[in-house]
Amino acid sequence: MSTSQPQSPHNPHADVPDEAPRPDPIRFYGTSWVGHTGGYAARRAALAAATVLLTAAGALVLWLGYLGLVNSGTAGWLRGLVVLAFVVCTVMAFMRTWGGYVRPADGTVDESAFRSIKVVGFVGVLLAYALRTLVEAPGEKLRRMDYDDALARHRRLTAKRSGNPARRRKKRGTA
Repeated sequence: MSTSQPQSPHNPHADVPDEAPRPDPIRFYGTSWVGHTGGYAARRAALAAATVLLTAAGALVLWLGYLGLVNSGTAGWLRGLVVLAFVVCTVMAFMRTWGGYVRPADGTVDESAFRSIKVVGFVGVLLAYALRTLVEAPGEKLRRMDYDDALARHRRLTAKRSGNPARRRKKRGTA
């Protein structure tokens, strides 16, 4: 069984040799994102629909929590602060998640510091995932850039080698 890519006119990475670097898998997609094979479009559609449903369910949970605050007789300013906190966290979580899909991490910001904001603003994370899934597999752009760079580096290195040095003919006229 060969581990090389299937030959396809739609797969630009079809001529990748076995010793070439392998693509990193993406959650729910594996390595099907490379050639958009193996039910890639169906997965994207199903994940987009599921994420939209989860986003709506999350918004419903937040709405029920707000109704609980209203029914408990909580002061209006406190309800306003809770809503403001959820809105700000949702927007920040959306922006951080969306940015993580489009731009490589710069390494200056510790992403674990934003973990609590992403938990509180989970609706923003789900919404960013759903919208990105409509365009491509989330993180595909960055993984494709890394994979293409690794393949180009591999091709440059292997193109410089001219084969087995033991098989080379010795030049005549040299002692």
